[in-house]
Amino acid sequence: MSQEIEIEFKNLLTENEYKRMLEELPFDKTQFAEQTNYYFETKDLRLKQYGAALRIRHKGGKWTMTLKEPHPEGLLETHDTIDEHEADLWIQNKGNAQPNITKQLDAMGIERSNLRFLGSLATRRREIDYHDTTVTLDFSRYFQKEDYELEIECTSKHQGQAVFDELLHEFSIPRRETKNKIQRFYEARVESD
Repeated sequence: MSQEIEIEFKNLLTENEYKRMLEELPFDKTQFAEQTNYYFETKDLRLKQYGAALRIRHKGGKWTMTLKEPHPEGLLETHDTIDEHEADLWIQNKGNAQPNITKQLDAMGIERSNLRFLGSLATRRREIDYHDTTVTLDFSRYFQKEDYELEIECTSKHQGQAVFDELLHEFSIPRRETKNKIQRFYEARVESD
């Protein structure tokens, strides 16, 4: 089964903080990745009740379905690789069961047929390797909102926390309680309804 533990630290940024970090850290200013997340949930928000989230990500010509679930070390991510046709079926609420995701959904008592497409979030992402972590600057658009985000991805919670704290201090950025993208997406969707 394709699974991994995701350990990350996040902080929302102002546009000026984002631009300053982009300018002063060794990012290639001409290179960025475009990615779009397509989110799914049941009508009664069963995934949310489990603290879980289901998305399909289109990035670099590839389509990956990911279920994120709480884990003591961060988030447990379960993946299935799909093609564009299958992604389109899911967006039309007609998608086929995927082996790895279905196993996890079954454990939660959630049937594929109860999942519905909620909408999408588009991100322009820049990444660098930095002190044994990946530092990511994201600019995201969803519904009528835009936001900027610093994200530190790491394999060691200790190392990730150290780099995160160092960058916030170096750039005089206040620590902000930052919900993950799907939580911000859900809130914006409720506001737009």
